Amino acid sequence: MADLDEGSPFWRRVWRALWRPSIRWPVAPLLAVGVIVGILFWGGFHTAMEATNTLAFCANTCHEMTDNVYAEYKETIHYQNRTGVRAICSDCHVPKEWGPKVIRKVKATGELWGHITGQIDTKEKFEKNRMKLAQNEWRMMKATDSRECRNCHSFPAMQKTKQRPRAQKNHATAQQRGKTCIDCHKGVAHLLPAEYDEAADEGNLDNSPTPASPPPSPASGAPAAPQTPAAPPSAQAAPDAAKSN
Repeated sequence: MADLDEGSPFWRRVWRALWRPSIRWPVAPLLAVGVIVGILFWGGFHTAMEATNTLAFCANTCHEMTDNVYAEYKETIHYQNRTGVRAICSDCHVPKEWGPKVIRKVKATGELWGHITGQIDTKEKFEKNRMKLAQNEWRMMKATDSRECRNCHSFPAMQKTKQRPRAQKNHATAQQRGKTCIDCHKGVAHLLPAEYDEAADEGNLDNSPTPASPPPSPASGAPAAPQTPAAPPSAQAAPDAAKSN
């Protein structure tokens, strides 16, 4: 048991050996072993990162997700649409850049505590906490200027002429005011909390009436509307004269 003491000669010998230049082994094999170990570590770390980004992991690992937000998400256009382009959980909730991705993964480990302690393990508990959970996500998206949304959507890439008139106005207003996607698009993939006040977001929308389109000018190539020539003054005066007689 004396050898287990940090101050024992055994541990002092181990510590010195770790920092002493090797006499028995050449430097090249030691470097090769270090490179191989580094590659294996990096490969395992990267594999774990990617595995936890899959739809199967997000949907099936925790029943809190399977029974609530995943079930809702399957009914939205992000899951199934006419083009077949699907945005999965990590596309919206995990950054693409390496640094922010690692930070988000570290923060996500804190969510395991809620799972272990059963904070949202029933439908009733989840609904009770839905507003708090939603506000946490909205706050993060607002802080990053809807970074994950912009991986697929951006103002420069929009063909506004193919959008509905109200969408055209709202996107123009949002761009002028420096608004971000989550300011107006809460609830696009999950149900909104019962406490959510939709009127609070109305200020982000452009509710002014759509102005009437001006008639096409002859210079645009469209045919001008035929104009009825004005009657001469004598013809206009004739009916008045007849009435006076």
